Amino acid sequence: MPITAPDLTLHSPRSPRIRLGGYVHLPRLLDKARAFAVGKAGEFNYNCTLDEQFFGFTGISPKAFLTAVKSGKSDTAMLAWVSARTKRQPLEIVQWSTWMENRSPGSGLAHGRFQESIAQLAPERTDIATFFERLDLDDYVSFGGQG
Repeated sequence: MPITAPDLTLHSPRSPRIRLGGYVHLPRLLDKARAFAVGKAGEFNYNCTLDEQFFGFTGISPKAFLTAVKSGKSDTAMLAWVSARTKRQPLEIVQWSTWMENRSPGSGLAHGRFQESIAQLAPERTDIATFFERLDLDDYVSFGGQG
């Protein structure tokens, strides 16, 4: 049964916080890859920096991942596909996902750019500290929400 691709011109992909098999970002990556495969990715980029971090951690190539997605695999089937192609153990996956979920800018320059982007999205917000929080805010505001 073919998987329906989300239309990311109408709504954002799933939050990077949502986990599949312990992996943060994997459901979002699947949404973006499916939308990219059918030309409905909108402003969302397949194989962006966040995607590259997933691919680097798992050792899976973006091209192979996209090919598997295009075959119509469900989320569950894609998790099995990923699991068969990575040497990462469950504890490593949990640790990596926790680290990714809590990442924040490291350098002063990165903090400045981070704060500038938040000021554009929601100038009154002082609670946005991690990259995932900023990404969720950006998704929300990009589709009509008020920060």
